[in-house]
Amino acid sequence: MNNTAKKVVILGGGAGGLVVANKLRSAVGQKAEITLVDKEKNHLFSPSLLWLMVGWREEYQIQKPLSILKKKGINYVNTNVEKIDFENRTVSTAGDELPFDYLVIALGASTYPENIPGFTEAAYNIFELSGAKKIREAVKTFNKGKLVVLVSSIPFKCPAAPSETAMILSSYFAGRGKDVDIELITPEPMPMGLLGPEVGKMVVSLLESRGIRFTPQHQVVEIDPGKKEIVFQNGEKRSYDFLVGIPPHGAPHALKDSPVLGGSGWVKVNPRTLETDMENVYAIGDVTGIPLLVGKPLPKAGVFAHLQGDVVAHRIAAGINGQPVKDEFDGKGYCFLELGDGTAGYASGNFYAEPKPEVYMKKPSRLWHWGKILFEKWWMWRWF
Repeated sequence: MNNTAKKVVILGGGAGGLVVANKLRSAVGQKAEITLVDKEKNHLFSPSLLWLMVGWREEYQIQKPLSILKKKGINYVNTNVEKIDFENRTVSTAGDELPFDYLVIALGASTYPENIPGFTEAAYNIFELSGAKKIREAVKTFNKGKLVVLVSSIPFKCPAAPSETAMILSSYFAGRGKDVDIELITPEPMPMGLLGPEVGKMVVSLLESRGIRFTPQHQVVEIDPGKKEIVFQNGEKRSYDFLVGIPPHGAPHALKDSPVLGGSGWVKVNPRTLETDMENVYAIGDVTGIPLLVGKPLPKAGVFAHLQGDVVAHRIAAGINGQPVKDEFDGKGYCFLELGDGTAGYASGNFYAEPKPEVYMKKPSRLWHWGKILFEKWWMWRWF
């Protein structure tokens, strides 16, 4: 490696980090030493956890070893990120200190099930591979009763996930002739609310057409695993036989008391360039908090991490290569909504539009379901 090569450290091997590492490697040649740090050994294609949950995918189909990146000239370090020293421009990990000239924070949103008393003991966590695997085993012997999909707080990753979870499970049980009553409970006034009232009403209609009860504006405060009872802030209680939960989300521990965090508790960035207040330090994806004109943050979704990764890779490459910087993130994104019956909806639009996001959903069809399948296959091929 060239002694004058710039040191680029990417924290996180999820959607955004993977894109930055690959794109940057192609763009700068030997002018940069690129290191990607992740506590996991594998990149997990998280959207497919919902398919794995009901046996429509196997683990090997939705994971790839991050060590493959070494063949592309990208250093991969499998360890925990413990602290970032912005003044001395180093990242402290469990086993080393990594100096950087450029830093990309793509650590995602961490989940904190322990913040809701009883959650860990009572609920299956759909945002973890282990949780999806446990659901897969449990549904095989769950033949009758009340299943609740519970959103514990907002914001959370993938706005469509709770509705998709409910509909996929509904389809799974219906296909086996099992009498399962499903309810989706959330503190939101509408599912996928930031996409606008029309999309929200459409999703509620899709849920209800499958016999799924939608209960909005209910904030859980605790769960009693012994009584199998959920207690809400308004004093209401709800019993369950099977509980699938979306746990509270927050910034990773490594960023605690970090100067890059904004008032939202997430990393503050320039909405267009993804720069933090620290020189040559960027943040992308779920770890960021980007306020929109409607007073709500940009949703936490893999598509934004992906597209923001494109922009950051370009901007870092331009700096290293001494070229003009042009690319900016335009706030556009898209999302599939799986219905569980071989069809899917597709929402897309501009979240930076003024005075409010302009997002539209296509009528559910088999076309969009196959579109999601093809995207999954493309993703696992493209970046590895």
